[in-house]
Amino acid sequence: MNRLLSIGITTCNRPDALKACLASLSTISALGPEILVFDDGSSPPAEDAVRASGVPARVLRDETPPGYIVGRNRLVAAAEGEFVLLVDDDARLIDGKSVQAAIDVLRADATVGAVAFAQAEADGRPWPAELQPSPARAASVVPSFIGFAHLLRRSAFIALGGYRESFQFYGEEKEYCLRLLDAGFQTVYLPDALVAHVIDKASRNPRRYLRLVARNDCLNTLYNDPMPRVLWMLPARFALYFRMRRGWKISDPGGGFWLAGDLIRHVPDVWTNRKPVSRATLARWRSLRTTETAYNGPRIARAS
Repeated sequence: MNRLLSIGITTCNRPDALKACLASLSTISALGPEILVFDDGSSPPAEDAVRASGVPARVLRDETPPGYIVGRNRLVAAAEGEFVLLVDDDARLIDGKSVQAAIDVLRADATVGAVAFAQAEADGRPWPAELQPSPARAASVVPSFIGFAHLLRRSAFIALGGYRESFQFYGEEKEYCLRLLDAGFQTVYLPDALVAHVIDKASRNPRRYLRLVARNDCLNTLYNDPMPRVLWMLPARFALYFRMRRGWKISDPGGGFWLAGDLIRHVPDVWTNRKPVSRATLARWRSLRTTETAYNGPRIARAS
């Protein structure tokens, strides 16, 4: 039987958040989705929280743990659905209309590879515009989605090799959407399609976040930028680490040496997997970042 929708949830050591996320899926029960959970080495295992929730979900567990980027790739690979809704365990569906609106876009327009949702509080109040994929108030084409909740066209994701697992954490959405754009697909943002994002701020290590964001920006250049653009973009993105460190007031002695060493460590994988995008793709990406671009597909779905 062909399945329309699979839902993949990544989780690590947040059983209460996972149970709340699973409970919120009742809002789309009419769609009959397949539900999968990737347990990134939780202790105790996430299977316990899933069982306690009473939600019929299949658990994929890795005790290593490999990180949520690997988890997302495994979830999509294991999914049976034509479309895959990936959510973090701190996301909550508010109603069924948002997901249905996103599905309608993917079903109506084969050029759309992903749909971005708007971040909201638990009570449904939208976050400020500057914290959304775009400040646009109508359906728009955007450079990237925010990974907390996004709907993917599974066939495109598999064809492109999924997320770049060498990134480990952070920044994988932007890099994937750049490759998606280069392959001829669009990412569409629906500002009325709200999903709650109940962030556990204690789970983020600021120094680790800084290092990996800077490292992955550099890797994005090494994997995807054409020559000779790499020659000036790599040092510019390397220097951005120091600007962010000062601006965010993060103490990170030796961070620059760590960044240089880790980039060198990734050279073999970059050498093997580097596939520069076209200059036209980069121009389109820059345009989407600076200019609101209305989505004028065959059907503009709205959540309200």
